[in-house]
Parts: sequence; structure tokens; C-alpha cells
Amino acid sequence: MKSEQVKKVTAFIGSPRKQGTYGAVREFEKYLRSYGEIDFEYVFLKDYNLERCKGCKLCFDKGEEYCSLKDDRDLLLNKLDNSDGVIFATPNYAFNVTALMKNFLDQIAFVLHRPRYFSKAFTAIVFQGIYGGESIVKYLETIGERLGFHVAKGCCLTALEPITEIEKKKIAQKINKASARFYKKLMRHVLPTPSLSKLMIFRLFRTSYRTITDEKFRDYRYFREKGWFESDYYYYVQLGFVKKMAGRFFDFLAQWIAKRKLRI
Repeated sequence: MKSEQVKKVTAFIGSPRKQGTYGAVREFEKYLRSYGEIDFEYVFLKDYNLERCKGCKLCFDKGEEYCSLKDDRDLLLNKLDNSDGVIFATPNYAFNVTALMKNFLDQIAFVLHRPRYFSKAFTAIVFQGIYGGESIVKYLETIGERLGFHVAKGCCLTALEPITEIEKKKIAQKINKASARFYKKLMRHVLPTPSLSKLMIFRLFRTSYRTITDEKFRDYRYFREKGWFESDYYYYVQLGFVKKMAGRFFDFLAQWIAKRKLRI
């Protein structure tokens, strides 16, 4: 059992090769260890058996245990569950994450409906040859937020092989700054007050589930079990007057949209 001081960080790497992306994560680990004691693990998605998602939505509607794919998904979920901080790292393949990373995200997509990682830190690393990676970083950051993570701004690293010394220095500077941002989130002890956009997403989801679905749906049962149908947010926070009023408006809006949908 790890001590209170040691933070467990897991890097999920979507590259089929141990080249630029892997090197960037190793550099990230080096800088991260300079700030404090870290238990760092590399998870290469290529080494795990992940079948292609069939899009049956059983994990959404009935629960993830009903998925027909019997592979290593739960093993990877356990690694997410047991980490204090998580990194998603991928090269830029055709202006997107790799197929390895995308299939992993598809397999855990039900957590986007039922988020759980509120006390954990997250960041993204994208390595590319020319351009387009910034949008991939933003995509992965959005995934991290929807999974519940406390997201630190990620980094997009650009260099063609072989990497020049000038490019190596620029990459190292970016990684150093990204690791500092991540470490700050990793060591944060107080959960943040949600922004208006995050509050809106929570209220729209929960009020829609409460209005449209029922006990037959796993999302509904999950929200009920967590007490989220009555709470201000996913976790306890003290909302100011403006956000309390905004939350009530978002509930009203979600209920209006849901009832309109039921009439169609």
C-alpha cells in the first residue's frame, strides 16, 4: 500500500511504436519526479487485448458488465481507478488519436455518462510531425473533464524524425511547463468549484436522466445511488448565489427540452 506522500501516475500510451510519443512521456516523467516522489507506470495500449467496440450501447443502457466483449477493458479501468494522476499520450495520426487510443476511449465511454475521477489529475500529450495536434490535445482534455478528472492543460510537441537538437530543446521546455501544471493539479487537496459550463453539463445530464429515463437504465440508477438528483454538483461544493440561480435555470431548461422530446 502506497504512502500518503507518494502519488501514483499512469501514462496510457496509444502509439504502436516506442518513438517520439514514448520519448516525450519519459521526459515528462523525469521533470515530474523532480517536483516530488512519484510512482510512475507506463501502459502501452498495444500490449493489451482490446476488441473493437460494437456500438451496442449495452454499457450505457444496462451497465458495463453486460458488454459482450471479454477482453482487457476492466484491467485498464482498474489502472485508471488506482491512479492519482493520468496521462493520455498519442501521436497525431491523420489529425486524430491513434486507433489504439480511440478504441480504448470507445470502450470506456460509459464513464463519460457516469463520471468518477473527481479527485484525480489528468493531462494529455500529443506528438506530431507537422501540424493539427492542438485540436487533439483539446479533444483529450475534454475527454478527461467528462470522465471527471481535474484537467491540467496538455501539450502538443512537433518534430520530424530525426529530431534536431533545437527541436529537442523546444520540446523539453514545453514538457517541463506541462509537467509543472500537472503536478500542481496532482497535489491539489480541495476539489474546485465548477465553472458555469461544467455546472450546466451536470444539470442538463441529471435532469434529462431524471425526466426521460427510469430504474431500467444504468445511468438513472447511478445518479440516484450517488445522490446526484438532489445535489448541486457531482461532489459537495458551496455555490454562490449566481451559480445557484444558474443551476436552477439549467434544470428548468433541461426539463423543458426533455418534456418536448417526449411529446415528439
